[in-house]
Amino acid sequence: MPKQRIVIAMSGGVDSSVAAALVARAGHEAIGVTLQLYGAAASARKGACCAGQDILDAKRVAEKLGIPHYVLDYEERFRKAVIENFADTYAKGETPVPCVTCNEKVKFADLLDTARELGAEAMATGHYVRRVESANGAQLHTAAESARDQSYFLFATTQAQLDYLRFPVGEMPKAEVRAIAAELGLVTAAKPDSQDICFVPDGRYTTVIDRLRPYAARPGEIVDLGGTVVGRHDGITHFTVGQRKGLGLSGNGEPLFVLKLDAAQARVVVGPRSALASTVFTLRNVNWLTAANGPIDCQVKVRSMRPPVPAWVMPLDGGAARVELKSPEDAVAPGQACVFYDGARVLGGGWIAAAAPVMAHVA
Repeated sequence: MPKQRIVIAMSGGVDSSVAAALVARAGHEAIGVTLQLYGAAASARKGACCAGQDILDAKRVAEKLGIPHYVLDYEERFRKAVIENFADTYAKGETPVPCVTCNEKVKFADLLDTARELGAEAMATGHYVRRVESANGAQLHTAAESARDQSYFLFATTQAQLDYLRFPVGEMPKAEVRAIAAELGLVTAAKPDSQDICFVPDGRYTTVIDRLRPYAARPGEIVDLGGTVVGRHDGITHFTVGQRKGLGLSGNGEPLFVLKLDAAQARVVVGPRSALASTVFTLRNVNWLTAANGPIDCQVKVRSMRPPVPAWVMPLDGGAARVELKSPEDAVAPGQACVFYDGARVLGGGWIAAAAPVMAHVA
């Protein structure tokens, strides 16, 4: 491709480091940009990213590659768009996916705008996904190494953003990425991968929620499907749909699982595993990367670590959609993402609003 000015989002990890190296190696004008997203308490935790030591690592990689490097203070934007949204989602009795929100609201929005302001013709990241050109514009595809695929976390990427983005490591296995980093003598070559909830300082997400939304920690009842009180809890933020451990219940004829979180009543509804199965659920804030004028026969993922399963997706008014699974899935949790696939291609996705079969049986 013609030589371009390309901004690389450098988190301080090995993947974005190698992405920067590949851009520079190809002869492009590479500019490294690292976002400072949160303060010292979180940045000191092993597995964090975009703060503290990671900023220094990104700077050292840029120096090694001989490219300019800038650090942008996005802490306030990250707090409002990601951390507060994370706390609000849990307070509503839902289970958030902060990595999706970070990509959607910060990295592929604010940072992408900054890249354009710098006169860049593209922005590259270290995500394990592939960008495939087609007659109708760029398509988003899963990574070459399925175990590393991050497409679930990028479903909210718009077509305009995808046309501007590049993913240099998406065609490579992780072992090759680390080998390139070692060959180039990059300080990040053997650096461990970052954790999903990078801004939680002690690994306990309830610490963040209790500080930001203390009202969400009010105690309440644990009830069964018939509404009978079977126990008490210290706050719905300690639970998610499908959870079995930590309920403090014993002596039941069969194991009990969390079926629903009622934030208004501060209730945790529990029941047998069979009540977790869902075949129909609704989505909100759906993003489409393909034309969707009617029902689509595709595969969907309802959790990042689950394999795609066959489904029908029906677009609805107001940016909503209805999903009908061809076989039941357990613990379809409000607040999680549902991503649509046609083989390796990402068609779009949305946020799970409600799982009809579970809700229909809950008191």
